[in-house]
Amino acid sequence: MPPRGRSQRRPQSVSTGRLVRAARQRKGLTQQRLAEVAGTSQAAISQIERDEVSPTVETLNRIFEAMGEAIQLSSISLERRPPRGGNQTIRQLRSDYRDLSAKERLLQAAELSRVATDLASQADGED
Repeated sequence: MPPRGRSQRRPQSVSTGRLVRAARQRKGLTQQRLAEVAGTSQAAISQIERDEVSPTVETLNRIFEAMGEAIQLSSISLERRPPRGGNQTIRQLRSDYRDLSAKERLLQAAELSRVATDLASQADGED
């Protein structure tokens, strides 16, 4: 049983619909125009953006190429250690992250942001 205040939820995945909508809006396209250049229907674009359907990688690639962008997929073994150090496997790190409460995740994100800001400030001073 997880400690009090901690959940067993899986990490949230990236929403395909949000990615498509953000790219479409960034390009200033309507759903109709994107559908025309991607060779699909406006209804299909709408369903994808609302995450009602999950497009194949081929369809997703065609949609992004129609907007002048490319998708990039990669995978990494969960049993490997993360690039550039660490002594835990990715599986262990993900498990540790899932065990954090929402408050602990926010505190961790704030600390990472502070460290990144400090590093950026130091790098600016070196120029």
